[in-house]
Parts: sequence; structure tokens; C-alpha cells
Amino acid sequence: PDSRQLTRTSAFTSSHQNNSRSYQCLFYTQHEITSGHGVQPSAFLFARRIKQILRSPLVSTVNVMNKLDKREPTAPQGMAEVKEEKKVVRKLYPNSALFSRWGDELSEEEQKEAERLFQRYGYNAFLSDRLPLNREIPDTRPRRCAEKKYPEDLPTVSVVLIYLDEALSVIKRAVHSIIDKTPARLLKEIILVDDHSTNEDLKENLDEYISYVHEEHPGLVRKVRHSEQLGLTQARLSGWKVAKGDVVAILDAHIEVHVQWAEPLLARIKEDRTVILTPVFDNVRYYDLTLIPYVAAADAFDWALWCMYESFRPEWYELKDDSRPAKSPSIMGIVVADRKFFGEIGSLDGGMKIYGGENVELGIRVWLCGGSIEVIPCSKIAHIERARKPYLPDLSVTMKRNALRVAEVWLDEYKYNVNIAWNLPLENHGIDIGDVSERKKLRERLNCKPFKWYLDNIYPQLDPLQNLLGYGALINDLKPELCIDQGPIPGNRPIAYICHYQSSQVCSQSHCIYCLNRCLVDPGTGDDPGLYKCKAAQQKKFHTLWDFTQNGPIQNRETKRCLEIATGQSGEDILVLQQCSGQKWKIQNLIKGN
Repeated sequence: PDSRQLTRTSAFTSSHQNNSRSYQCLFYTQHEITSGHGVQPSAFLFARRIKQILRSPLVSTVNVMNKLDKREPTAPQGMAEVKEEKKVVRKLYPNSALFSRWGDELSEEEQKEAERLFQRYGYNAFLSDRLPLNREIPDTRPRRCAEKKYPEDLPTVSVVLIYLDEALSVIKRAVHSIIDKTPARLLKEIILVDDHSTNEDLKENLDEYISYVHEEHPGLVRKVRHSEQLGLTQARLSGWKVAKGDVVAILDAHIEVHVQWAEPLLARIKEDRTVILTPVFDNVRYYDLTLIPYVAAADAFDWALWCMYESFRPEWYELKDDSRPAKSPSIMGIVVADRKFFGEIGSLDGGMKIYGGENVELGIRVWLCGGSIEVIPCSKIAHIERARKPYLPDLSVTMKRNALRVAEVWLDEYKYNVNIAWNLPLENHGIDIGDVSERKKLRERLNCKPFKWYLDNIYPQLDPLQNLLGYGALINDLKPELCIDQGPIPGNRPIAYICHYQSSQVCSQSHCIYCLNRCLVDPGTGDDPGLYKCKAAQQKKFHTLWDFTQNGPIQNRETKRCLEIATGQSGEDILVLQQCSGQKWKIQNLIKGN
């Protein structure tokens, strides 16, 4: 269908609660356009099909449109049904991530436009432009959330949406969902922070949309535009500085909020202004914009300060209520906080570059300096997963620098773990982390706890790398171009891979061999080595102790088998556990001679 038909279908689905005459009227308009005749009986079949679809559970607008596209055509009375041959359209981009699971029905011209937009935005902007702004998304909250009641006198919220070169329809949909699903008495304002986008449609066209919103909601939406690109950390700060609500919610602009997303956040902050919150993300797939529900999990990180998910503390699961707030070691990119407390505790570190690490720094600082971090399962936000980021193609450059900055201010005697995780010298790494004197003064002024307290009480799963003999890539003498690599994630099988010396190949060695906070193990059966969290490996009774000296074999102390490179069934190089054949390994950096 062309965009006109999609628009009419969209308008139809968004007003499905009207009476049957609305259905007939819409179909009549479409039928007149296509045939010039009045309403035929097929209109009633069409309306009946619409009602059937809309009664089905968890129906989204995308599903409605997909089902409509697949409906059986009904010939008008007195006319023979004509079967058209389905035209086979050539796939122009068979290797594109966008078209691997979407777009079979697009014409060649539509494929070209969709791929152009995909390369620009990293998600399916072609489809986004054709979806209604108020599309339905399923309610994926835990069951008990719908039963909860919240006080009427909740604090107000300023919603900050940050973006760089975002698709206009995505920003509009975010604004629309916030207005539709936030009680007007609670929504103080929506602040759009543009980190110097180059899109022309984010200028006049966006301003026109804001004016349109103001016809019904005067002054609700404000726009802040950077005169140069400053990075997402600075964009978040810019939004917070101009906010006027009691609470500030700092979000990405490629989101849609769920029903009753704000009330559980605001109610929790009303109870305790020192808690900083994050909702639970649902994933919106970049290629077809379908929503994939995610369950709540703790926001955590490894020693490189890359974010990851962890299980909550056991006591949360013992409550057997998945709607309750849960403590979290850190926070992801979405932050909800009492606006004044956020400033009192130091907001965000303005010395961070682009983004990466600032959320981990915030989580550590809040816990050490008198606050807490919680995940709120009853607040859900649908977030578009990008196939690529709009800033640097390789964020590891700024992430490495930001991680070292966090380590210098907050990690005390544990900061060496960050150097090891990034495969850097323990001293004189040569990376300029900027001036941290003000952040150190902030820590002193807030009378913050030592980082050891954080490891002992908040994030005991983060095991320090202790008594190390060496770290870096483990290189095989038989094939020196190959290093031990952690392999696909999720997964527990290390692989032999071309050496690139980045984080996935950084291992450390004492009597155990660690790769990214996981222990290399000999399971005792089979010839596959494994990588498991060390405590889990011990519980499974895997063999975790290894004997290794520089330029020597890697031999398991208990099984006496060696980690070696062998040839797989398809001729590829693989890691195996086998009787020692004399292969030797070396590790990049020695701490002590061994």
C-alpha cells in the first residue's frame, strides 16, 4: 500500500472505538478513491475483520496493519473475482541487516529509500514514517502492576529527550506517547535537547510539530539546541539545567513509554528523594519496530565499565513479587531523579567525552555518597535498538578514556582493574583523562564511602583481579596470529581468533585464568574448554586451576590436560583440551616473573 492508504488505515485503527458508521465512512473514502463506486457489502466484511483484529490480545498497530495486508480480498457483487499473479520483486540488498527479516513486499524504489534511511539512522525509519504516532504497544508489565494505586499528589516531572540526527517520526512518536500516557497534572514539560543534528527536518518541520502540539498543550514542549556537538553526557546536563519539574526523567528520543509509566517512578521518589530510578526497557527491533518484552534485571558493569545486566539480589526473588522495586549496582542510560537531589549529588560528570561510563560513574557515586539506585518493574519504556550508533563508529576510544577517569576518582586501590580490563599499562598509560580535581573535591565534600564498601555491600559479584602474574592477550606460538577470545555472547565457549588485543581478548592470570571476569575451566568431560563466572564454575565443580609460565604450556592442574589449538572438522582453528603436545603460550604483560 502507498503512504496515503497507510495513513487512512492508521487513522482508522486509532479511532476503533467509534461506532460502525466510522468504519463504513473510512472504507467508503478508500473505495471511492480506488473504484469510484459507493459502499459495497465488502465494506461490512472489512469492518468485521477490523473488529476481530482489535479484539485479539496484545494487538499492536504493526500487527493490525500486517493482518489487514493479509486479509482475503472480497470482490464487489456482480463481479468475478480476478486472481492477480504475485509479482516477484528483486532484492536489491540481500546482505543488508534491514532486509534479512523484513521488506519482502517492497518495490525496488521503496527498497532504495528504506536502505538509505537505514544507513542514516541505524533503524527502520522508512517503516517508522508510515506508522501512526499513537500506535498501540502491548502492556508488558508484571501482572500486579495494573492493580496498584498511586497517590494523587505526586510530584511533577520534566521529561528530557536527547537526540542526535534522529528520524523526525521517531521523535514525534516519543512526544506523542509521553503526552498520551502521562497524566496532564503530572507532566510539567517535555524538553527536546538536540546535540547539533544535521537533519533539516529537525529544524522547521520539528518546530511546526511543536506549534501543533501547543495548540492543545500551550508551552508544553521546549527545544534546546547545542551550537556544536557536545556528546550525550552534556546533552543530558543541558536538559536537566533548564528543567522546572520536581522530578527530571532523562530519556533517549527513540522511545515510546508504556501505560502508567510515570506514576510508579514519581510515587517512589515521593517516598524517598535520595533514590535514583530507572524503568525497565523493552526492546524495539531496529528492522521491523516490533516490541520484544524484557524482564526486570539489575544494571551492572564489568571492570572495563561496560554496562551489562545481572540478577537482582536473592532477597528480591524470595519476595515472589516481580512488581516490587529492586536495588541495582548501577544505572543504564535512562535516569529518573528528584531534580534538586540530582544536583546536590553532583549530577553527571561534565568531563566525560561523548558517552560511555557516565552512567556507571553516577551509580557508584550515588551509592557511595548517600543515595541508592533502584529498578522499577512497573515502569516500562520501549527503546529502539540501533544497528549502529550515531556518534563514533568505535566508542571504545572514548569509553576507555572515560573509564580511566572514573577509576581515578572513585575506585581507590581497585583502579588497576580498569587498566587490566583495557589491556593498558598499570602506570603511565598515556591517555589524557582531563582535570578530575573538582570531582575529587565533590567526593570529599559529600563525605563518600570508600569503594571497598561498594564491593562488599552493593556489588559483591564484581570480583577484583588479585595476585596477578600477567594480563593481556594470550598468544599461541604455533599460530602467533591467533589469540584466546571470549567468543560469542551469550555463550560459554572461548575461541581462537585473529589477535586484535581489545577487551574480548584481555585475559589475566594468577592460578586461575580470567577472561572478562569469567574463569577459564576444564569441565572434566569432553574436549571443549569453558568460560564461566568463577563462583558458578566452583559450584559446578569445574576445574579452574591452571599452571602456566611465560612461553610455556597452559595446563590444568587437576586434569593435566592442556589448552591447545587444533583443526576443526571444517578446517578451522579451534581451542581444545587434550593431552599436552608441547604448544606454548605467552601473555602480553607480565607483572611478576613466573
